[in-house]
Amino acid sequence: MYVVFLAGGVASGKSTVARELERLGAARIDLDALSREVLTPQSACLKEVVRVFGGDLLLPDGTLDRTLLAARAFASGEAVHRLEVIELPYIKRLLDGRLQELRAAGARVCVVEVPLLDRMEDQLDRADEVLCVVSPPGVRLAHALDRGMTEEDFLARRAHQPSDAYLRGHATSIIENAGSLDSLLRQVQLWWDTHVGR
Repeated sequence: MYVVFLAGGVASGKSTVARELERLGAARIDLDALSREVLTPQSACLKEVVRVFGGDLLLPDGTLDRTLLAARAFASGEAVHRLEVIELPYIKRLLDGRLQELRAAGARVCVVEVPLLDRMEDQLDRADEVLCVVSPPGVRLAHALDRGMTEEDFLARRAHQPSDAYLRGHATSIIENAGSLDSLLRQVQLWWDTHVGR
């Protein structure tokens, strides 16, 4: 199975690229979705997060108040780091299991959406390729605002993510998202035809 780690900053177009690769035939794993999965009610990960960030994070039904957690976690670099130290081992174990399941099922290609590539450096040996989507800051801000994100939230999230220079330095291939959606999808198709084939 050909494993692609797909990285890109907030509002760069990474999820659009992932959806198109899935449409073309790739299996898709979203690490953001895995991060939600490890925080299900009564999970060991959720218990650790609540212990560190406060019991009031639990809603009456036992689920996590994600908005409150985000507000606390993104309040400082130290808080982000504390959350990652808790979550990442659980996410990486879940990723390992999903990759094994897809291999056993005979998947030919798997794209793994990686929102924070620098936090997954110890996992890069699992990938046959690192594909990065880069987009100018102004384009990313416009995309974020279109999605309903505030400029303040966008800037706070971007501040805790790897820079475009970091992504370019770790990429096997790069998709530039500075134009139209059609242009982006054409680049995805070209990458697919070149690296995977029809």
